[in-house]
Amino acid sequence: MNEKRSSVTVPGDKSISHRALMIAALAPGRSTIEGLPEAGDVRSTAGALVAMGVGVDWPAGSGRAVVDPPAGWPTATVRLDCGNSGTSARLLSGLIAGLGLSARIDGDASLRSRPMDRVVYPLQAMGARIAYAEDDDRLPIDLEARASGGLRVLRYRARISSAQVKSALVLAALGEGVEFEMWEPGRSRDHTERLLAHLGVPLSFAPEGQGAHLRLGSEGRASLEPLDLRVPGDPSSAAFLLGAALLGERDLTVDDLLLNQTRTGFLEVLERMGAEIEIDVGEDRAGEPVGSVSVGAGPYQGVRIGADQIPLLIDEIPLIAVLAIRASGVTEISGAAELRLKESDRLSALAENLKAVGATVEERPDGLVIHGTPRLIPRGVVRTRGDHRIAMAFGSLASVQGAEIVTDDRECVAVSYPTFWDDCAAVSTNR
Repeated sequence: MNEKRSSVTVPGDKSISHRALMIAALAPGRSTIEGLPEAGDVRSTAGALVAMGVGVDWPAGSGRAVVDPPAGWPTATVRLDCGNSGTSARLLSGLIAGLGLSARIDGDASLRSRPMDRVVYPLQAMGARIAYAEDDDRLPIDLEARASGGLRVLRYRARISSAQVKSALVLAALGEGVEFEMWEPGRSRDHTERLLAHLGVPLSFAPEGQGAHLRLGSEGRASLEPLDLRVPGDPSSAAFLLGAALLGERDLTVDDLLLNQTRTGFLEVLERMGAEIEIDVGEDRAGEPVGSVSVGAGPYQGVRIGADQIPLLIDEIPLIAVLAIRASGVTEISGAAELRLKESDRLSALAENLKAVGATVEERPDGLVIHGTPRLIPRGVVRTRGDHRIAMAFGSLASVQGAEIVTDDRECVAVSYPTFWDDCAAVSTNR
């Protein structure tokens, strides 16, 4: 790699930020969280906590929040608007169920189209009183305060691996002070577990065969300590800048980056495609490995991505798809039907937009088959369907020399990475 490569940082990790704010609301005393991203989704979580009586002092643009738990939780029904954030809606469902509060949880039209049964059913199995206010399996949902009794012990074998479901159930058990045990068929993001363990909560978690196992004791909340955390950079945001550098045939280093193995699966795929990758772990921060990633461009080849890899690539598949159109050979993505249930039907959106810029793509029920052409110069109009990951993927593709891509909705990136377009332009022009 070029020793004169450019170096950048990216906003704080969105997944950790959601969890840190909610856990701080349960912790005794004042917590301080730095490095928060100015992302609409994380602001949705902060706003919901404020509506629940939590003190959240987070001045715009500061990246720093001081969080004070309430003197007492509300007894009246609270109405929580989660905007476009599925993480907010699902994790808050668990938090509120554990606290035994009354609430209505809702979101925008896009969030209302996303499934909720996967978190509602196991919460109901724990004893939470939850009902759909309008359509089954969709927001809004109503949680009813428990007049007496608490949540039950739950030992849960999940059919799909989902960090959001797992975290919602952990927060419910933590809030109530009840034992909880869960098995997943595959490994999913483990930020909730790492942060709680760092804060002194007796909790065990580890991969188990091809899946993962977690156990939380009933004394968990009593062991919780306040947070003092600096959130590391978001690898899902960094992926699109790294992709822009690779597509623009430039070297790039991203510093102060979260390097949790449940979040860096895309780097292994990029390496298999032919990119030069260097990973340098510099420190452990609140149970998370943090360091830098450097990439260098090379000739690319198609790869196969199967169902076992998808949970660790869920946000980065759009980037891999746009890289694939300039790779030699065929890239086949399968077992990715979950992408149809994100902010948009991402498989459909990717197929439509890849074709619009000149690529040859076959859409399948659970994936895509992409025929790469290394000399392809992408040109066309991209319809994002309001999905930030689609917008960022094709923003990265625009770094190809000679590319002419018009994006219909550039503002949708604000839910996760408001400065993406400026940062991507800087990466594309730095040499």
